[in-house]
Amino acid sequence: MATDAYASTRETTEGRVFTVTGGDWQDVLCDPDDPIGDGRIVVNMGPVHPASHGVCRLVLELSGETVTECRVVVGYLHTGIEKNLEFRTWVQGTTFLTRMDYLAPLFNETAYCLAVERLLGIEDAIPPRASTIRVLMMELNRIASHLVWLATTGMELGAISMMIYGFREREQILDIFETVTGSRMNMAYVRPGGLAQDVSGEAVAQIRALVADLPGKLDQYEDLLSGQPIRRRRTQGVGVLDAAGCLALGVTGPVLRSAGLAWDLRKTMPYCGYDTYDFAVPTATTGDVWGRYQVRLAEMRESLRIVEQALDRLEPGPVMVGDKKIAWPARLAVGADGLGNALEHVAEIMGRSMESLIHHFKLVTEGFRVPPGQVYTAIESPRGELGVHAVSGGGTRPHRVHVREPSFVNLQAIPAVSEGALLADVIAAGASLDPVMGGCDR
Repeated sequence: MATDAYASTRETTEGRVFTVTGGDWQDVLCDPDDPIGDGRIVVNMGPVHPASHGVCRLVLELSGETVTECRVVVGYLHTGIEKNLEFRTWVQGTTFLTRMDYLAPLFNETAYCLAVERLLGIEDAIPPRASTIRVLMMELNRIASHLVWLATTGMELGAISMMIYGFREREQILDIFETVTGSRMNMAYVRPGGLAQDVSGEAVAQIRALVADLPGKLDQYEDLLSGQPIRRRRTQGVGVLDAAGCLALGVTGPVLRSAGLAWDLRKTMPYCGYDTYDFAVPTATTGDVWGRYQVRLAEMRESLRIVEQALDRLEPGPVMVGDKKIAWPARLAVGADGLGNALEHVAEIMGRSMESLIHHFKLVTEGFRVPPGQVYTAIESPRGELGVHAVSGGGTRPHRVHVREPSFVNLQAIPAVSEGALLADVIAAGASLDPVMGGCDR
């Protein structure tokens, strides 16, 4: 039996058991040839290194200060989300998917719901107001996600004040999410067929205040960071990955656009009516950490443009399809405790007829059936192409759901942007990819 450097095996009464360890780390250190003898040093960066945020591990081989080899070790945040979906109804799946990329929950929900809606054949039945609110909420989420990247990357490169400012502005967006959905993160707000509930006038006022305030703050960030000579030296010409390298590795999103290719699914493969909005796709030509910073900063400004247009389109109307066999929960209204249906709505169902109550109960507990088939839908998340491959066996639960998560794919680029660079530049290069390990390890 062949041995595996990453997983030792032993036979048990239950079959063969694999013990997965950091084999590569031990193998390098236990090499009979002294790794120090020829000038090589092995550094284990993570999974508790501050710059790796505790859940990603890089095994680096150094020659002096230069990285000669980089290996990425993932799996420290594995949650089994995809497998869990096979044991939940189609609607319950949103509560799992929203927790993948926890900085972009609304994108996770929307990509999944678009797949379910295509399987159901109700894409054209989604109310216009629901599609508009989806776009509105996703673009706010894109800004919030980019603010986290700007804040944390600034801190990792020494700009501590940027960490404070970025999270300060993100807090305004999370307050809006709380007003709209009742939650600040992981909302399960987007549902197959529409939305859990409508956007209130209070939330619209909050959004308009943000749209008026944030452009000036973005100008301040640019003044703070772009002219700073130390930041320029830490980012320009660092972590270079050209368009050919991005395409070879499947890298998408701001990293690809920073290499000069204006590939954005909102333009190239529109969904949710994005083709009716006026916005640009920012690009750069440097393909380095500096270029990715420029692209993300410009994307936040474009997202504000989309948000303004979406606000102007908010015409009165339903936010869930009219088919009562799909619309779940039926006319949801949050109760006084912040959870579940309002008592008035439950009382209305109970008072209408026993059949209505039974239908409501069965729809919530058993779920609706989805015709057999398989689809792939993709949207442009803050990190790149987020795709959902959903397979239905004709039942009330998914047969299989697999996610093409951009953080997982983009992490392949860490060796490409790190090897040959200095050790200190690994932090900047890796952070510029903006990986979120909840999505990577799902």
